[in-house]
Amino acid sequence: QVQLVESGGGLVQTGGSLRLSCAASGTISGQNAIQWYRQPPGKQRQWIAAITNDGMSYYDDSVKGRFIISRDVARNMVYLQINNLEPEDTAVYYCRANLQGASYWGQGTQVTVSS
Repeated sequence: QVQLVESGGGLVQTGGSLRLSCAASGTISGQNAIQWYRQPPGKQRQWIAAITNDGMSYYDDSVKGRFIISRDVARNMVYLQINNLEPEDTAVYYCRANLQGASYWGQGTQVTVSS
């Protein structure tokens, strides 16, 4: 079994920053690829960033240059640093892992950006 727990969300003003965390536990390696998604109010969940098992990072164009994904392999943690927040970044943020044909999601963490 794999468990993913997101944390670090909150209410911030436009231009602020947050660091989201995704804690992985269970039968998952600290090097397993992890993706971040977000779901704005009333919209579909969308992919925003990923880090591969060899540490390569990828971003959706909507967040490139403002979001940074990183990991701590030893602690089995993946982070999403989000900078220069905009009201359009308001969403529930989720992390996801794929392992042995199964997809695992965390419960999400809410990010609300006030204008």
